[in-house]
Amino acid sequence: MKSLAQMAVEVLSTADGRAKTALSHAHAAAWRAARTGGARPEVGTAQPPLHPARPAKPELLKPRDVPRRKPSSPEGRIAMLHAVAHIELNAVDLHWDIIARFADVPLPIGFFDDWVKAADEESKHFNLLCDCLEAHGSFYGALPAHAGMWQAAEDTKDDFMGRLAVVPMVLEARGLDVTPGMIEIFRKAGDSQVVDALEVIYAEEVHHVAYGSKWFHFLCGRHDLDPVVVFHKLVRGYFHGSLKPPFNEEKRAEAGIPPDFYWPLSETR
Repeated sequence: MKSLAQMAVEVLSTADGRAKTALSHAHAAAWRAARTGGARPEVGTAQPPLHPARPAKPELLKPRDVPRRKPSSPEGRIAMLHAVAHIELNAVDLHWDIIARFADVPLPIGFFDDWVKAADEESKHFNLLCDCLEAHGSFYGALPAHAGMWQAAEDTKDDFMGRLAVVPMVLEARGLDVTPGMIEIFRKAGDSQVVDALEVIYAEEVHHVAYGSKWFHFLCGRHDLDPVVVFHKLVRGYFHGSLKPPFNEEKRAEAGIPPDFYWPLSETR
């Protein structure tokens, strides 16, 4: 069996979205089978690429150059689905990247269990959204996408705690804030397939944010650091801009992120 870090690099080095997620599912299943059998598979080490492999399409644009479309129209809803699919594909890579990039840090095996599970679920999310796009006569790659999605990974490539703070505890927590509104848009449009997909994503993203909070607090405890103080310092250092309310305080709390983490960083401060 390949080491987990080697598996992670294989996923990161696969360009096509469907092929990437199929490999992600296969590697997650292999890891899960070994763990279920009571084994402690080799985590190993590997050198992940600075940027994951990507398909030729979608064209990646600067955030300000991505066309804005109103979600009240069918075209706008397809654009929204496409944008979320792009986020989910990046999430697949982000979760495999944290495994490979920080595999040399001494960690309990549960850390790797959590992020393999998260990467496996993000792979499912991407495919659910691709299925929705195809049901609407579109596909992932049909529209331009946000080029800045990988910036947080690049910025925190040498900072493990910074990665946990910015990716799951800021970016993925933002998904908890906005997903209920998206679900309502598609419910009003009578699109039950998309509503079902987004509800699966919403429920599982809470766990991914929780993994970030759990391991961030673990590292703070290891180094006798105040989690709130360190979180504020890291987010101010790595995150470009302020956090934007309204916040989904209930789901953030469920994921282990209380208000004193994010309100002081909001644009209303």
